[in-house]
Amino acid sequence: MVIHPYLFIAAAGLFPQIAQAAGPGVIDSFFGTLNGYLASVIFFDVFPGEPVLPFIVGWLIVAAVFLTLRFSFVNLRMMRHAYAVLRGKYRTADDKGEVSSFQALTTALSATVGLGNIAGVAIAISIGGPGATFWMIVAGFLGMTTKFAEATLAQRYREVRPDGRIMGGAMEYLSKGFAEYNMPRTGKVLAGMFAAFTVLGSFGAGGAFQVSQSLGAVQEQLPFFSATPVAYGLIMGLAVGVVIIGGLRRIAHTAEAVVPTMILVYLAACLWIILGNVEQVPQALTKIVTEAFAPVAVAGGMVGVLVQGFKRAVFSSEAGLGSAAIVHSTASVKYPIRQGMVALYEPFIDTIIICTMTALVIVITGVYNDPATLALREASKGAALTSVAFATVSDWFPVILTFSVVLFAYSTMISWSYYGERCWTYLFGERTSMVYRLLFLAFIVVASVASAANMVDFTDLLVLAMAFPNLLGLYLLSGKVRSMLTDYQTRLKTGELERERKLRPS
Repeated sequence: MVIHPYLFIAAAGLFPQIAQAAGPGVIDSFFGTLNGYLASVIFFDVFPGEPVLPFIVGWLIVAAVFLTLRFSFVNLRMMRHAYAVLRGKYRTADDKGEVSSFQALTTALSATVGLGNIAGVAIAISIGGPGATFWMIVAGFLGMTTKFAEATLAQRYREVRPDGRIMGGAMEYLSKGFAEYNMPRTGKVLAGMFAAFTVLGSFGAGGAFQVSQSLGAVQEQLPFFSATPVAYGLIMGLAVGVVIIGGLRRIAHTAEAVVPTMILVYLAACLWIILGNVEQVPQALTKIVTEAFAPVAVAGGMVGVLVQGFKRAVFSSEAGLGSAAIVHSTASVKYPIRQGMVALYEPFIDTIIICTMTALVIVITGVYNDPATLALREASKGAALTSVAFATVSDWFPVILTFSVVLFAYSTMISWSYYGERCWTYLFGERTSMVYRLLFLAFIVVASVASAANMVDFTDLLVLAMAFPNLLGLYLLSGKVRSMLTDYQTRLKTGELERERKLRPS
């Protein structure tokens, strides 16, 4: 069945007006109903009694542990070498791709270093208590290996299109990898599932969640957007559109410039708060560790807080979802395993460093269980909750947070638009890519008039669903990754890689 692209373009143009005319009540009701259907179809509880442990969350935990053991803790052993690769030390004349390893990493980080680090962490702690932080760190450590496997396979099975653009990611290694095991139909079905979930997830995680959560923080500083939230959606849509219409190279250059700056600004603000309350840090760390195993704020005991920690870590770092593999497939490297090692740094920076800093701020300031913040917690307005934490230090500190929130949301949207566009292209062809971009921009505007709580639920459902087909591929192809890793390490030990490095172009 072929659907004319102009039909989608017309719908994209009308979508914001329809959403604004319908009003928040209709939009919110729609997402609430949709969430119910998605939850009943995609998730089911695999844990007897309390708490609810969705199958997808358990699926992610088991896969991360399995891969970490299968690759003999590559997330610890190869970090030093990965840093050398990231610095460009191992470039060769045979490197081929659309962007550099560093640009691929910053583009992937621009998607992961977002409101999951600010809003998501605050939500996790408000539900699961300080102990959720411990399990977020554990999930980030294990997720480093998952990212390594995804990026390696994305490089191994990528396809260079006639126009020079690269198509890579889980949809490629699922379809081609399963075909190598005489299961081509299964691979194509799983690849189609992944692509569809990614397209829909990009509208949720990549657009709607970012807008709805950042809007909450912006409204705290600029009351104008409380009365006319759609104006914020239109401004963000315009700012994103200027970049994404230009394609991957413009996205990569923007990410390369924006990501390091926004991370440093945010971490500096967090450090200011932490060092200003340094006497409370030991008590906060004690709470994080003890309540990870004996929580007092969540039903289901240790499993309950573990679920909250892993859910938020996955949403923050995206390890196991297969999303970042799409951009890592475009990196210019000779060996697929090399970009896999660069990808190790994503969960390390995103979850182990940035999420931990946010968590310390939330725990130290005590906003996660303050009766005065109950309304924000019940509405799942995590960014606004973090803003309250920043305000405990100084009246002008929330301005810094608002600036960070907008940058984080913006960078996430431009990268997720690329993920969604590549998957849309996989399903419908290169000629319709502009249709996707217009729909993505329309969804940004719609999110400004829908409730934050339903946006969080909608995002969790679609994004976590991507893990099901992706992890099947990682399980099946883990042997190939292990073989590539062993071969690469042998070349490294014999000095072959050093000799190649010396022959690189100046």
